[in-house]
Amino acid sequence: MNSKVKYWIDLATEDLDVAQKLLSVDKVLYAGFICHLAVEKALKARIESIGETPLKIHNLIRLAELGGLLSNMTEEQIGLLQRLNPLQIEARYPAYKQVVAEMLTKEDCAELMRQAKEVTSWIEKQL
Repeated sequence: MNSKVKYWIDLATEDLDVAQKLLSVDKVLYAGFICHLAVEKALKARIESIGETPLKIHNLIRLAELGGLLSNMTEEQIGLLQRLNPLQIEARYPAYKQVVAEMLTKEDCAELMRQAKEVTSWIEKQL
């Protein structure tokens, strides 16, 4: 594994750990946001692994496409990307933050985290 790929994977792993800690203290919105970051970084590792430089974008579907993974993903994996995508915007802006915070329960976030760990592990196997 080259150093750039390792860099992205190490960050994704650390983000999942941080998300777990945030969830344990009921910081649900931020835990979901960090799950998005973890998957984003795993996808960027994949892009690096195929010799490309990841774009400075946050759309998980587009990143999966650029990494050549989207067509191999399950419906559940694609659904997770679609569910996580809004969190990268909505966690940052006050107009959306309250709405998302009210919709994302601790149980929902725990499920997002479980799926984020699974998809991150799956992406790592594609490197």
